[in-house]
Amino acid sequence: MGALDGLMQGFQIAFSLEGLLFVLIGVVTGTLIGMMPGLGPISAIAIMIPVTYGMNPSTALVMMAGVYYGAVFGGSTSSILLNAPGISGTVATSFDGYPMAQRGEAGKALAIAAISSFTGGTVSVVLLMLFAPALAQVAVSFGPPQYFALMLLGLTAISSLSDGSTIKALISATLGFIVATIGIDGQTGTNRFTFGNPNLMEGIDFLVIALGLFAIAEVCFLVLKRKDQSLSNQANIGNLKISKQDFKEMRGPMTRQSFLGFLLGVLPGAGATIASFIGYITEKRIAKKPEEFGKGSVKGLAAPETANNAATSGAFVPLLSLGIPGSGTTAVMLGAFLVLGIQPGPLLVQDHPDVFWGIIASMYIGNVFLLILNLPLIPYIAKILNISRPLLISLVIVFSLIGVYSISFSTFDLYLLLLFGVVGYLMRLLSFPAAPFILAFILGGMMEQAFRQALTASGGSLMVFINDPISVSLLIVSILSFVVPFIRGRKKTQ
Repeated sequence: MGALDGLMQGFQIAFSLEGLLFVLIGVVTGTLIGMMPGLGPISAIAIMIPVTYGMNPSTALVMMAGVYYGAVFGGSTSSILLNAPGISGTVATSFDGYPMAQRGEAGKALAIAAISSFTGGTVSVVLLMLFAPALAQVAVSFGPPQYFALMLLGLTAISSLSDGSTIKALISATLGFIVATIGIDGQTGTNRFTFGNPNLMEGIDFLVIALGLFAIAEVCFLVLKRKDQSLSNQANIGNLKISKQDFKEMRGPMTRQSFLGFLLGVLPGAGATIASFIGYITEKRIAKKPEEFGKGSVKGLAAPETANNAATSGAFVPLLSLGIPGSGTTAVMLGAFLVLGIQPGPLLVQDHPDVFWGIIASMYIGNVFLLILNLPLIPYIAKILNISRPLLISLVIVFSLIGVYSISFSTFDLYLLLLFGVVGYLMRLLSFPAAPFILAFILGGMMEQAFRQALTASGGSLMVFINDPISVSLLIVSILSFVVPFIRGRKKTQ
């Protein structure tokens, strides 16, 4: 069966009444769950697995795929409106989405996010259909040295994520690295920065850090600045209309990040988080007015939203073609496949063409559903900001507490949440950027693991990082990305 015949069979499944219904159920459920801080795609898919018992496998997996990209899509809402990113893939969305909401353009920010997500999702589905088998071979060629170099490239974003002092950005990143090392070392079993406290032995969850540094810190700021009249603009939804100039600004980032996000999503372990950060810094570096980033830039919002949704489809390449889950979310998806008696891998197209092509075809329809459903609902979703400030603050605190407690069922994590909230507020007060902290925390653990695996495989030789053309190319780009902005800065001051 050729690709075109397979896709036609997939569309027959996706366009059937049953297929359309379950795609719709999947994207709506995923969007609603994704909007809640603490309940990201992993929780959404895990919650829906019991619902699929007894269902036709192709229909069930079409619905689960809808839940996945619907949850990523919905995650941007809490980042934009409340500065409370529920998943790591939407942290970069808050950098410019929340400032837009603060200046009374929440509706426009949500519309830009919806259109960017649709573009990234649709382009990546086309790429998935055309290049899945070939890209799967590229994905498996990435080993620990290549991943270490890729993570290092992501970390060069630190200098781009600071609008003020680079020294403060580096201090913030160092703190993020330190927090990432807390817990039992997986290789040696050594306790690191646990101070004998058993609650710290498993490390600190991402959600505790993200909600503390962003959501709780914002609550502290709103409480202490409650008499500041300039914050009243935040309650305005603003005009939803996107101007021609806005479209012109979005066009470049959406085009570039659709391809880049998809390619990064193909790599196991990279996923939407790295794609969104690299998408953000790439656009900031090539922008004519980089100083607008972090203050409500249209490009700064369109880039990460396009990249994280493109990466979501890209993550299906290693899952469907090789049976390898590239992230925690696709690992849960793999579980859903196995529960339904489907083994993803090289034989999936041959043994279950209805499932393979049905999922790909459903993504086209799912992305259209997301756009059609969400654009008309934006005025109603954005009305969250019309809630009185005391009630809104209470809701943010309650959802943050519930989100963190539902992950670990640990009251200790709630204390940590409050602690990082105070840390986030102090960082904001002293002009220390929180973004380098969260970026270093996310990449630190993965980077350390890749570094150790590479050294173990090479017998301790650092030459493993420069003997491979992919890793050495990435290392050169990383060094240039870090050094060139400093050189440019010095030339400007001279």
